[in-house]
Amino acid sequence: MNTPLAERIRPKTLEGYLSQEHLVGPKGSLTSQLQSGILPSLILWGPPGTGKTTLATIIAKESERPFYTLSAVDSGVAAVREVINKAKKSDGLFTTKNPILFIDEIHRFSKSQQDSLLGAVEKGWVTLIGATTENPSFEVIPALLSRCQVYILKAFSKEDLNELLQIAITKDEKLSTLKIALKETEALIRLSGGDARKLLNMLELVVLSENKETVLITNELVMQKVQKNTVLYDKTGEMHYDIVSAFIKSIRGSDPNATVYWLARMIEGGEDVKFIARRMLILAAEDIGNANPTALVLANNTFQAVNTIGYPESRIILSQCALYLATSQKSNASYEAINKAQQAVRQTGDLSVPLSIRNAPTKLMKELGYGKNYQYAHNYDGNFVPHEFLPEEISGTTFYRPGNNPKEQSISTYLKKLWKDKYDF
Repeated sequence: MNTPLAERIRPKTLEGYLSQEHLVGPKGSLTSQLQSGILPSLILWGPPGTGKTTLATIIAKESERPFYTLSAVDSGVAAVREVINKAKKSDGLFTTKNPILFIDEIHRFSKSQQDSLLGAVEKGWVTLIGATTENPSFEVIPALLSRCQVYILKAFSKEDLNELLQIAITKDEKLSTLKIALKETEALIRLSGGDARKLLNMLELVVLSENKETVLITNELVMQKVQKNTVLYDKTGEMHYDIVSAFIKSIRGSDPNATVYWLARMIEGGEDVKFIARRMLILAAEDIGNANPTALVLANNTFQAVNTIGYPESRIILSQCALYLATSQKSNASYEAINKAQQAVRQTGDLSVPLSIRNAPTKLMKELGYGKNYQYAHNYDGNFVPHEFLPEEISGTTFYRPGNNPKEQSISTYLKKLWKDKYDF
């Protein structure tokens, strides 16, 4: 059996587990739970190839629990129920010893599939460990997410990946019999996109394709052997982030032709429609904002629509939205405003709310001056009356400066008319 290198050197214990010190190091958030034997259901969220499956396997071994595994790619509701029934019949029925059910790529589970897990998790028949590369807030139903702790796995550093390469050539049962020298590793690391599994598989490809007992790993050799086998668009690698970046910058730069080209690259590469729509939703607020408020509405409707329709038809919806955003007036004024306001909060701390705009639901609060001298805007001409709403310490501070576009210039004119000399833009 030709077992891949990544599987052959998969660590079996926490001592051999690389990186993720914040989770399983001496002071890691999972370490104390493993030591106590009380383990909650959890979601492991992180980039591909960062050890989610390995960690789940080690957790099961360290806690001495029965271990069941499913892949969301090829498991339906019936398979979930079958495994749960097996788990219920196993010996570990107590809280600290109930079986572990590991579901890889749990974000691919439909709502009904995730619903089928709720009872088993709630009643403690299983401890669920789900692995996902996608944000659980978007991909895991709230009822299930509320029953799980979310632990974030960090991407491997360059030092981690180099250490992993050293482990591979010195400890693997096959590669350790050869004379392998790692003269240059930059190409391996760059093409892997930080994915440890891909890194190891590429190393093995290069070594075996040389068919020699002595192999000198160089960037040139790696590019020669690997590049032609690397897909044009990799949803989990460096190319993924480069193309998404090009797509966003093209929209921000108001270039519809480049926008639709990079969109096509993502679609042809099989990128998740929700990922594309989510990025456009963020951009609509960050880069267009009040220059064209309808952009956010359209982006949100696009996100909802592609969730319903999926490929191939959703490509048309994505194209319409992307081109609308690319050809819209641009403003990052809202983005800059919240950045400045958050910075002010961090610098000034918890400033007191002015008494005049505090809520006064009780007699005592009214006697203390809560709400005193507050002027109800709708009682005045134009539904406006000047009042200071900021804390005294930062009174008069300007956070929002309307952008230089027709819509926000009309906002600027309106604010100046209301506030006279208060705004200095």
